[in-house]
Amino acid sequence: MRPQLPRVTSSIFKHLLLIVVGIVVAYPFYFMVTSSRKEFFEATQVPPTLFPTSLHPENYAEVWSKQPWGRFFANTFFIAGVSVVGEVIIAVLAAYAFAQMNFRGKNVLFALVLATYMMPGEATLIPNFVMMSKAPPGVNPFFPIPRLNLYDTYAAQILPFLASAFSIFLLRQQFLAIPRELRDAARIDGAGHVRFLWSIVLPISVPALVTVAIISFYASWNSFQWPFIVTSSEAVRPVQVALNAFSAEAGSHYHLLMAAASLVVAPIVLLYLVGQRFLVQGVARTGIRG
Repeated sequence: MRPQLPRVTSSIFKHLLLIVVGIVVAYPFYFMVTSSRKEFFEATQVPPTLFPTSLHPENYAEVWSKQPWGRFFANTFFIAGVSVVGEVIIAVLAAYAFAQMNFRGKNVLFALVLATYMMPGEATLIPNFVMMSKAPPGVNPFFPIPRLNLYDTYAAQILPFLASAFSIFLLRQQFLAIPRELRDAARIDGAGHVRFLWSIVLPISVPALVTVAIISFYASWNSFQWPFIVTSSEAVRPVQVALNAFSAEAGSHYHLLMAAASLVVAPIVLLYLVGQRFLVQGVARTGIRG
């Protein structure tokens, strides 16, 4: 037989490995936060100092005064909030239909939904842009691709991402695990699909719903390429595009760049700390059921 390590030694090794991996993952965030509190010359020092010699919290105030960050954050919260609500509603309805209802072509339609998840985003970039733009003079605005004339608006950043194949798949897995006896009991009591979904399915699927909402918020908050293409004014600009513009303005002032990046990352970190328990539960509950 192959010799095995004692349980204590194995446990110590696992904890040491997890500590090393945790340090590797956390160091970029530590570097960002500490660099944002350094002065210019210390922030550009090579190799970088592990601990700042002096703290400069005024870097955040300087960054905040250089651009209308309040407007950018408000834009991003609005876009992300509407996207989350719309995506959850559409995913719930579609997932319930695929899990609890019987209709012709259900499996084929679900396979097509999953196929869209395998398609790279770059493949739909040009069609989506054409759809959001305005039709040139003399061109039919509804053929071959409808022109919605939504360029540089909130709607252009929200509409293309309201339906998510991943969210539908995740909630479908959760809804499939609901006992058939509950559906039969609700039907005997006279409850239809809407009542059953609202009163029974959704209350016992809160972790999965929160998981979908968090993932959707992350995706919307971190979105850069699409908002960069379909926006041109500060009135509807999200924080990721604003951060890119600020990086060109700040140049080599790395302490200011790190301060701006810290401001942009902070809401995501707080959201993860608050919703971490629901995120783990939602993935665990849906991942072990077929």
